[in-house]
Amino acid sequence: MADAENSPERARGAAEARRLPRGDALLAAADREGFVARLGHAPVMALVRAELDARRDAILAGAPCPPAGEIEAALLARLAEAGGGTLHRVVNATGVVIHTNLGRAPLSAATVAAMAAAAGYLDLEYDLGAGARGDRTRHAEEALVRLTGAEAAVAVNNGAAAVLLALAALGEALPSGGAPPDGPPEVIVSRGQLVEIGGGFRIPDVLRRSGAILVEVGTTNRTYLRDVEEAIGPRTRAILTVHRSNFRQEGFVTEPALGALVELGRRRDLWVVDDLGSGTLLPTAPWGLAAEPTVGERIRAGADLVTFSGDKLLGGPQAGILAGRRAAVERVRRHPLLRALRLDKVTLAGLAATLAHYERGDALGEIPVWRAISRPLAALEAEALGWLEALGRPAGARVRPSTSAIGGGALPGETLPTAVLALAGASPDALLGRLRRAAPPVVGRIEDGEVVLDPRTVLPGEAGALLAAGRGALAGAPPGPSGAAPAQAQGTKR
Repeated sequence: MADAENSPERARGAAEARRLPRGDALLAAADREGFVARLGHAPVMALVRAELDARRDAILAGAPCPPAGEIEAALLARLAEAGGGTLHRVVNATGVVIHTNLGRAPLSAATVAAMAAAAGYLDLEYDLGAGARGDRTRHAEEALVRLTGAEAAVAVNNGAAAVLLALAALGEALPSGGAPPDGPPEVIVSRGQLVEIGGGFRIPDVLRRSGAILVEVGTTNRTYLRDVEEAIGPRTRAILTVHRSNFRQEGFVTEPALGALVELGRRRDLWVVDDLGSGTLLPTAPWGLAAEPTVGERIRAGADLVTFSGDKLLGGPQAGILAGRRAAVERVRRHPLLRALRLDKVTLAGLAATLAHYERGDALGEIPVWRAISRPLAALEAEALGWLEALGRPAGARVRPSTSAIGGGALPGETLPTAVLALAGASPDALLGRLRRAAPPVVGRIEDGEVVLDPRTVLPGEAGALLAAGRGALAGAPPGPSGAAPAQAQGTKR
């Protein structure tokens, strides 16, 4: 060990490392460029140390010490990148409409404006007429009641929270108001509906946090009404249905209809909770997609509570909505978990503005998710051809047919016909990487060995940025200032 530490190579490396610029000199350079004022002393100093540590390790491994100017330039580039934060606007050219990795539903201009307006003081929980404390849930509830036909509604911070809160609140009492027996409440659910959602989160794990014991009935592919009825015991409080919004079952499959479960619940004094997952207020069949059950249809079937998301097919900010019978919603309102899971003022303003699109009847044109779903194929072809012309018809580039996906745990396996701009190159991964390093980044996908860019998910006003990124990528522009190598191609999660 001593010989290795005293080797000529080690000595040369130590001598080279001593040529590194001092940390205070790099800090001063960062200060001159305004980074200390913008980011703060501690974050800048942390990046200075990280830069010097990385250079020192490389030198001790045998690399020569770069000139001080090169090290300073690399540090300033890292600081510039850090100054932009860790969230970056991207152009979604993947064709996945509700892209989980890219923030799910893009927001309408009216929704963004409402959220910005909510930054100051507002009557969130204040009754201006009475001059007294008001109810924050009213800002979205009235529209939700009108749009779904529910008796009452309340919104929380996401879909999983909505189900968790529903079971926690309803597990404390029977619909009749009678006192249930001691012991943890039981909730009946079909084995074929115990789904796993994105990020490895499993519905059974989420639901158990409500304090309920899940009673699984039936088999993976077939569950009958009798299975549910036979599982009812003295501690049963609810029947839960979970819509398979991110996968489908075909073939030898059966499950009881929601109406039949509602009738059973009424007869046996049990709550019925219907988790729609994504949930939609508009029919999907007119656009060539499978018929997704609408929230209104499930409300009319009689479920005590229907839960669904605000940031998927609804097309708004992240939220979880509970709508249904007044008695069930009131129990949710009174539960202590509601305060922990409630929406903040900015999200609530955005949700209300999104719902206003449906009430005005302009959702198809103004909500980006529905505008993307309803775009005609001819318009997509024309846009892709316009891109091809604007890029000067580069070698191997062409417009060809393809398919777009809905994504985001909605309408599994359903696609829409589209036209894409296909870019050929020796290395599709490298080309995709250069697109991601544009400003703003453009995220596409690889299909049949070509990089394809789908206009369905490119928002109005983004074509110029996409074309600029395309020109740079095709010209072989180097990676951004950090010098990082292109990451592995991403952007096709559906």
